[in-house]
Amino acid sequence: MGMDYYNILKVNRNATLEDLKKSYRRLARTWHPDKNPTGGAEAEANDPEKRAIYDRYGEEGLKGMPPPGSQSRTSAAAGSSGPSNFRYNPSDPDDFFAEFMASNKPYSFDQERTRFQPRSQWTAGNTRGEASSASHKESSTSTSQLEKPPAIEKTLLCTLEELYNGTKRKMKITRNVANTDGKVEIETEVLPVEVLPGWKKGTKITFPNKGDRLSGQLPQDLTFVIDLKPHDVYLLEGNNLVATQVIPLVDALAGTAIHLKTLDGRNLPIRVEEVVRPGHEIVLANEGWPIRKEPGKKGNLKIKFDVTFPTRLSSSQRAAIRQIMGG
Repeated sequence: MGMDYYNILKVNRNATLEDLKKSYRRLARTWHPDKNPTGGAEAEANDPEKRAIYDRYGEEGLKGMPPPGSQSRTSAAAGSSGPSNFRYNPSDPDDFFAEFMASNKPYSFDQERTRFQPRSQWTAGNTRGEASSASHKESSTSTSQLEKPPAIEKTLLCTLEELYNGTKRKMKITRNVANTDGKVEIETEVLPVEVLPGWKKGTKITFPNKGDRLSGQLPQDLTFVIDLKPHDVYLLEGNNLVATQVIPLVDALAGTAIHLKTLDGRNLPIRVEEVVRPGHEIVLANEGWPIRKEPGKKGNLKIKFDVTFPTRLSSSQRAAIRQIMGG
């Protein structure tokens, strides 16, 4: 029977792997030739030739006897039962310990990781590591590959006054949310929406990830699209406000004064002194729509006139008109 390696390592047969490793490291440092150049008989194992034989065949090898089962152990070492990066080196004390462990316990020494690992897990362990890495990559890839669906669009109906002056709204919205068990629930939220002065119909206000949150896709954005309520007086054309005024023929001929209430609440008097023909237009600068890119500047206010004519005239009226007009 060969030497009792447990005794050499000064551990009992129930020692843990950590105990074996610590004892081996301690003894390896103690009897290293650099640390113990005159260590006596115990250091004799540092003779390169004897060490190679002992490392390969154990105590029986030093006695000229091939160890029982050495062929099978050699074949196993050369086969694929261990880590693919393991190469036995008889001059390396780590390899000696790995050989001892492989022939006495179902464990291997993983040099790359510098830790012990059950032999049965050489493949399974590496597979788990690869699987874990692959799983992480797959998770990252699958997350990055999730498509973001188009934004949910909701109409935000505003008056011309609200868009001219700006306003703040609180909009209650609902969304579909998939919970952990896959069921879809309805979730509500109140979002503050600020409309800035000078915005127009078609302006979009987007709230990222405030739309539906369903499995298999990224959260949707929620977009409010501004729409405009019709106004009784004004029409928006570009950056200009247009107001149409209907006046009778007498005012068109004799002149008149009109009063407009602006979108910011002011009373704007306009004196009309020239003869007004159908389609006549008066332009007031800087009384139009706020220009977002040019703070403080506005477009024009255009006042277009429509002239109404009488449906009938008496004989005396006709005569008076002819007299006045010189006809």
